[in-house]
Amino acid sequence: MYYSRKRPMMDLPEEMTTIWSCTNDKCNGWVRDNFVFLIQPICSQCNSLMEKGEKMLPILANTCPDQKKL
Repeated sequence: MYYSRKRPMMDLPEEMTTIWSCTNDKCNGWVRDNFVFLIQPICSQCNSLMEKGEKMLPILANTCPDQKKL
């Protein structure tokens, strides 16, 4: 018999989330809007500008009370 140690992941609730995605075609970097510290963020992988969009992602709360966008 085969017993897998991996347990199936529960179905996490998802919602449309605002994200910033890299404008460089060769880069696939993106970040959630509520984890960004700048009004116009720059990609941390390739230093290109990022553009705002939406993506269906699991719900995740940012619990940092002092996060402000510069």
